[in-house]
Amino acid sequence: QVELVESGGGLVQPGGSLRLSCAVSAGPFAFHVMGWYRQAPGQTREVVATVNPGSGTNYADSVKGRFTISRDNSKSTVYLQMNSLKPDDTAVYYCNALDVRTRYNYWGQGTQVIVSS
Repeated sequence: QVELVESGGGLVQPGGSLRLSCAVSAGPFAFHVMGWYRQAPGQTREVVATVNPGSGTNYADSVKGRFTISRDNSKSTVYLQMNSLKPDDTAVYYCNALDVRTRYNYWGQGTQVIVSS
């Protein structure tokens, strides 16, 4: 079974940077569309960024120009580099893997990001 393990969350000041990592412990990583989602307090979960098996990327309008998603197939890991962080970026960030063959979704446990002075 595919397992996703997230790391890199924490407390950062507005304008600061943080890099999230998500390691996929099993499964054919190269067949996965990888994504980062977030859920802020009192809000629904929303997509932040995705990267497909061909490394094409998509971003939510709210993070364009500030966040960068990337993948390292040799490490079966996806990253989210977050720059110019704002208080509105405060949320639990979840890693997601979509198997392009089965269309099955796998989710990580989430990692907390708090942007506050």
